[in-house]
Amino acid sequence: MIKFIDLFAGTGGIRLGFEQALKKFDVDSECVYSSEIDKNACESYELNFGHNPYSDITKVNELPKFDFMLAGFPCQSFSYAGKQRGFGDTRGTLFFDVERLLKKYRPKGFLLENVRGLTSHDKGRTFETIINSLTSIGYKVEYRLLNSSNFNVAQNRVRIYILGILDEDFEIKIQSDTGAVDSHNFVHRNGQRSLFDSEKDFAVVKDILEDSPSKKHFCSDIFTEQLKKVIGNDLTKLHGYRLIDTRNGNSIHSWELGIKGDCTDDEIEFLNLLIANRRKKIFGTHQDGKALTKQQIQTFYKKENFDTITTSLIQKGYLSNYEEKYNPVCGNMSFEVFKFLDPESISITLTASDTNRLGIVQNGKARRLTPRECARLQGFPNTYKLLEKDNAVYKQMGNAVSVPVIEALITDLIENNDSIIDTITNTKPYTLVSDQNQSSSKSIPRLIFTK
Repeated sequence: MIKFIDLFAGTGGIRLGFEQALKKFDVDSECVYSSEIDKNACESYELNFGHNPYSDITKVNELPKFDFMLAGFPCQSFSYAGKQRGFGDTRGTLFFDVERLLKKYRPKGFLLENVRGLTSHDKGRTFETIINSLTSIGYKVEYRLLNSSNFNVAQNRVRIYILGILDEDFEIKIQSDTGAVDSHNFVHRNGQRSLFDSEKDFAVVKDILEDSPSKKHFCSDIFTEQLKKVIGNDLTKLHGYRLIDTRNGNSIHSWELGIKGDCTDDEIEFLNLLIANRRKKIFGTHQDGKALTKQQIQTFYKKENFDTITTSLIQKGYLSNYEEKYNPVCGNMSFEVFKFLDPESISITLTASDTNRLGIVQNGKARRLTPRECARLQGFPNTYKLLEKDNAVYKQMGNAVSVPVIEALITDLIENNDSIIDTITNTKPYTLVSDQNQSSSKSIPRLIFTK
């Protein structure tokens, strides 16, 4: 019996993967303590695991005896999407509560999860501090950067996973692999790989779609007509498109859709040229683009209707003029969908802030992903119960840990380090045998384990 604790538990993704791995080896487990501060996440956790983990771990000093710690400690401080303040931020210092409990209870092992940015924050010094802290307690540590898309999960999600075993060397054979850089690269990379590796399979977005999603998830008639105005009646052309006002390329803008009012061809051309040129170094080095003067804009917008166009765009709310400099007024949050996924590829990384606005075109109709589909994008099984609070579930899945990655790591740990499990569970070593009765060519090859 492995007794474990589940800290910063969220909706239980790490726990679920951990338990699924142990079941492969017929190893019994018991979660003796779990902790989570988000009340909606606690409600989901209770719905699926039978107890509410609500507590503030920073105020907890006494825990039941446990053998293994699971902790997906908060990542905002190290995330590329955040301000990367690291240990200067209270949320960043929550790692030290992990350290505090490891020092006090010295469990046999742990598994920690965090964002990729943890490894590079402060030129790597933050991560070095964490690893040094863990080894100073007496843990042998292995860490891997892994992309969920390499574990039959249809999502481009790179995270750092840190495994530690007390006073014992151990081995894991899974190697760091950050996977494809984006969905287009994924299609090329895995299309090539599948020619040579018939046993390896990869989930894509079409694999997680519901057959009959609720109508409440479909885009409004107004938004659908706006999309058709830009893309035409064949909405499948939206596959892979992002709706964003700060970029060109494979994107659609609010002025093309007419979100704030219809624009003329010249007005659309003006704004598209402004977006394309304002980031050029000749106009300055501001990373996110900069406001430009009339003289600067006229180096790339050559038509003589500058004053008419800019006056009209300012009135409609697409353009601002401050200190004689012009800048687009970006309305990214006004789009019902900010990214249409390619069903033949993987999803972009789910985040807590905008998972609710990921879209898909299915059977010729544009809609948002359902909460269940987002759960599938994190590898949660269909048996996992979801709250009847869509927005809460979208946020939870944006914060969640991909279940199959955890399962694969713990499976690898047990498979290659029999003595560690023997020490914890007092059972005999396990022998690995192939399962010759694979039921689906769509699944990753399964393995069964016998004593």
